[in-house]
Amino acid sequence: MPLRGSRAAGPWGRRLPLLLLALAACAARASEITFELPDNAKQCFYEEIAQGTKCTLEFQVITGGHYDVDCRLEDPDGIVLYKEMKKQYDSFTFTASRNGTYKFCFSNEFSTFTHKTVYFDFQVGEDPPLFPSENRVTALTQMESACVSIHEALKSVIDYQTHFRLREAQGRSRAEDLNTRVAYWSIGEAIILLVVSIGQVFLLKSFFSDKRTTTTRVGS
Repeated sequence: MPLRGSRAAGPWGRRLPLLLLALAACAARASEITFELPDNAKQCFYEEIAQGTKCTLEFQVITGGHYDVDCRLEDPDGIVLYKEMKKQYDSFTFTASRNGTYKFCFSNEFSTFTHKTVYFDFQVGEDPPLFPSENRVTALTQMESACVSIHEALKSVIDYQTHFRLREAQGRSRAEDLNTRVAYWSIGEAIILLVVSIGQVFLLKSFFSDKRTTTTRVGS
């Protein structure tokens, strides 16, 4: 599919519009959300899906408690397609059996005091081809094949970056939680040490006071 209106000189002038097209195609399918899920709370999302569309739901708990959450996916008739309890992360792929509104919910109702941060990516359908094959009688040119390869590589890079960011956020949360626990433990040890030291002082003081009293009585 040749692009018109590009007059930039040199090979980069011809490649630039195709690279921008690849970047736009990658960004057009973004459907990622990170949200806070309070304790004893439930959050639902809805999506209109056409029959025969392939969809993928992927989620991960980033922070909070044991990093787990309940997930439930229902079709327009209320039939449960996917249900998992206390999962840290998971991925589920399905094909819509009918037209309508599909609902998927994340629940933290089993937690009484810990809120969670949940990330999910709900992909509906597949990315359209970078160069549609309709009305084509020739194979892709070398430039178009290179653009398709770049497009696929960029999608892989985006996926890897997303997962690395999630791992980094989860690792940072675990480190901060561990640091908080170590700080509380150190404070507790300091308080116990102080109480024991004061107790020993009073114990020794009372011991010598009783000894003086005994000596005085014997001498008198």
